[in-house]
Amino acid sequence: MTLSKQGDQKAFRSYIMITGVYWAFMLTDGALRMLILLHFHILGFSPIQLAYLFLLYELAGVITNLLAGWIASRLGLMFTLYLGISLQIIALIALFNLDSSWDLRFSALYASIIQGISGIAKDLTKMSSKSAVKVFAPDENNSLFKWVAFLTGSKNMIKGLGYFLGAALLGTIGFKGTILGMGILLMMIFTSLLIDRPIEPILTSKKAKFKELFSRSRNVNTLSCARMFLFGARDIWFVVGIPIYFYSILSDGSAQENRAAFFIIGSFMASWIMLYGAIQIVAPRILKAKQISLHQLTHKARKWALILALIPLTLTTLALLLPQQNLWFASFLTFGLLLFGIIFAINSSLHSYLILAFTQNTRVTLDVGFYYMSNAAGRLFGTLLSGLLYQFGGLSLILCGATIALFISAICLKFDIPPH
Repeated sequence: MTLSKQGDQKAFRSYIMITGVYWAFMLTDGALRMLILLHFHILGFSPIQLAYLFLLYELAGVITNLLAGWIASRLGLMFTLYLGISLQIIALIALFNLDSSWDLRFSALYASIIQGISGIAKDLTKMSSKSAVKVFAPDENNSLFKWVAFLTGSKNMIKGLGYFLGAALLGTIGFKGTILGMGILLMMIFTSLLIDRPIEPILTSKKAKFKELFSRSRNVNTLSCARMFLFGARDIWFVVGIPIYFYSILSDGSAQENRAAFFIIGSFMASWIMLYGAIQIVAPRILKAKQISLHQLTHKARKWALILALIPLTLTTLALLLPQQNLWFASFLTFGLLLFGIIFAINSSLHSYLILAFTQNTRVTLDVGFYYMSNAAGRLFGTLLSGLLYQFGGLSLILCGATIALFISAICLKFDIPPH
């Protein structure tokens, strides 16, 4: 390790630069998801078909996270950061060339492949940014938790803004205009990064072997399993089911109502993610992380997972008892999902801290990569189930599926941390 964690202004400046790049990337990532979802829904895609569009994106995330940690350990975090941004720019250029005159099935395959490239780009960038925090964060006063919480929370607030912009701009300047604007933004960010390079966190090891991709730490594996079901639970309702449900009650398919529906859906999705991000930032205060030990924090992880599971359980019950097109039900659902976002943020922020607390500097890119591979695996099965469950069972079934996944996540959270 060559960086000083205390009083190193250049290290802090590099952290801010990497955070800014991560923000710009996640703005385009959030916008792109809403663009793809709403654009192809208008073209007549069913919930299952919409889910298929995102499967390659999530599958690419599983593979990328597994390999990215090993690549970064040998070639450096800046290499994976540059590669991630470059691939996202390539994906946007390819998507800009999507032609409305193409056969619909070919267009869907084309968009799915582009989403796969974007998925690789997203996880390369995320792994690079979050691994750098382990090096740059000061040691004192549990600062690692605060720095991780800020990076993760602020990223999600920016991504939420991307969801809103993606939906709003689709209804105003159109599909290609939005893609063009995002491409220009990322190219500007990439150019500035090349001109004013941040310092390279020294985490490379030419001796890192491929077999070391999989963690041997019980705590890392336990947390990774819980993370998979946590994010699977979220995406079961978040990716396809809820946006399509709201579209079904807000629009009759006309251009005027479509614009209004896009604005409302985009606003809700953006508000949810931004609320989620804001709570992540203050999660260390909510959990009183300064006053308690790592052992106590691991016990809190299961408690908060169980609290989270009660929310979709309640919403499932309401969905079975009340008419789903009813205004009262829609209001309860909106409130419940916002409450879900608050509790989910505390769970997610705590997990993001624990993975860095459990790993060592010599394995940080490998363990973080493995952990986020599990995260991506959860999003993959959550995305698939979002389409399947909504297609065959509607809203009540996706909420039930989320409930089951959360209880499994809570069961997984049993760590081997001695009390201090």
